[in-house]
Amino acid sequence: MARPLVMPQMGYDMKEGTILRWLKHEGDRVERGEPIAEIETDKVNLEIESFASGVILKLLAKEGETVPVGQPIALIGEPGEKVEEEAVPAPAVVGAATAAGTVTAPGPRAPEAAPLEEGPTAPGERVRASPLVRRLAAEHGIDLSTIRGSGPGGRIVKEDILPLIAAPRAPLAPEQPAPAAAPPPPSVPPAAPPAAAAPAVTVAPVPGLPEFEVIELSRIRQTIARRMAESFQQAPHFFVTTVAEVDALLALREQINAQVPEEERVSVTDLLIKACALALRDFPTLNASFVPPNQLRIYKRIDINIAVATEHGLIAPYVPDADHKPLAEIARLTKDLIARAREERLRPEEYQGGTFTISNLGMFGLVEHFTAIINPPQAAILAVGSILREPVYREGSEEPVPVRRLRLTLSVDHRVADGAVAARFLETVRTLLEQPMLLLVR
Repeated sequence: MARPLVMPQMGYDMKEGTILRWLKHEGDRVERGEPIAEIETDKVNLEIESFASGVILKLLAKEGETVPVGQPIALIGEPGEKVEEEAVPAPAVVGAATAAGTVTAPGPRAPEAAPLEEGPTAPGERVRASPLVRRLAAEHGIDLSTIRGSGPGGRIVKEDILPLIAAPRAPLAPEQPAPAAAPPPPSVPPAAPPAAAAPAVTVAPVPGLPEFEVIELSRIRQTIARRMAESFQQAPHFFVTTVAEVDALLALREQINAQVPEEERVSVTDLLIKACALALRDFPTLNASFVPPNQLRIYKRIDINIAVATEHGLIAPYVPDADHKPLAEIARLTKDLIARAREERLRPEEYQGGTFTISNLGMFGLVEHFTAIINPPQAAILAVGSILREPVYREGSEEPVPVRRLRLTLSVDHRVADGAVAARFLETVRTLLEQPMLLLVR
């Protein structure tokens, strides 16, 4: 009997997924655990596996189609088995259905049949393109919303933009506006445009507002917007800042890195992960989550998330049991997680979890310090600034001494802990950073 393969839920907040590419086709043999399709979620692109062995009798979703979680996307059965018409579930409809079985999703991409002459992508639609294509487009000033993709479901591939890169610069969109194709002013939200790297849409001017563009958020940016708004609205944040002198820490790092292979070379973030993990042993209420209306969930493991900036937004994979791992193992793991996060190859179990987050902007130059929004449902996040050489007056000396210093700002959910706990936690972290040999013996 034919068994349906459904769109899996690859995260507690995943509501739908988009079929990017079928790796198997109707009539192909598939084994249990074998990758069958590549899908896009609101966090990453990943491969899904077959739950059973058999033959693919029918594909129920097309490449480029957005399907709700739990909706069948394929039927798997025995060779030669016939699929009864009544056994085939109806195609998923996300958004408004159109004629001839076409499905319109709220934000996946422009319809594949739309010709280039119809103009840029309309508000509410999103251009589909690979990370490589988006990077090339940004480097060469190419507006992807004006390009008709030749990939599955209209996805823009590298071959679609290479001629534009090689050709002399010229406007990609028609220079004369097409009023009939522009959306009416009521559909334009009267607000400042959100800051995001996504296709821009030229719209009709709105009386009383300066000229602007409407930018459709990517799925990962939509998720970040929703989760950060929920966190800042629901969790009463407070912030505590301290300064650590890190000359000894950097000297230890230099000494370690001179004696270990490249994959075990330690970064400042690796040292911060170890310091925070050890400090959290003494402050378990910061390794916790608030559970409404009046409970506190204290985690028995210390799993440290690291915020990674990718082309499409932030994602935070985590180092499990960070307090029990030596620095070399932490270094190997973070290098691998960061590389695969930027390549969109993380597995869901590598970023769905964690108990405490570190966000380090120090590598971006003179970011002296900043405050971060708590990564829900966690209770705290540590924001790390740049290492700055500053003059410091020592007790009993009239001359300043140049010292490398690092500012750390802890954001805490006030429902979980008070300022005194946050201050003592930061004091412990600072001690571990200023006496870094403790990171090697604990």
